[in-house]
Amino acid sequence: MEARAHLKYARISPRKVEIVLDLIRNKPANVAMAILKHTPKAACEDLQKLLKSAIANAENNHNMDVTKLYVAECFVSPGPILKRIRPASKGRAYRILKRTSHVTLVLKEKE
Repeated sequence: MEARAHLKYARISPRKVEIVLDLIRNKPANVAMAILKHTPKAACEDLQKLLKSAIANAENNHNMDVTKLYVAECFVSPGPILKRIRPASKGRAYRILKRTSHVTLVLKEKE
């Protein structure tokens, strides 16, 4: 049995999210929450909400024991890219790519 939670169209680059996901992969849920609380990265706030959501899904939808949960899978894939233009000197324009992410978190119960 597994509980999933998805975060779609997060306005943060997938590269930045992947760094934080590497910290919590295969960790118990309560340890992962503590890591997210004390890591000074931009992605931690969104991932903390996502982990809380996955824990709630496990508890309410699948009747899983919260103390036995661990982060079995977590991955990020790129979402659509918002393209913006920045004016530059001599009438030029530079393109700015504002990247988005789709994050998936899967919790399983330890036996």
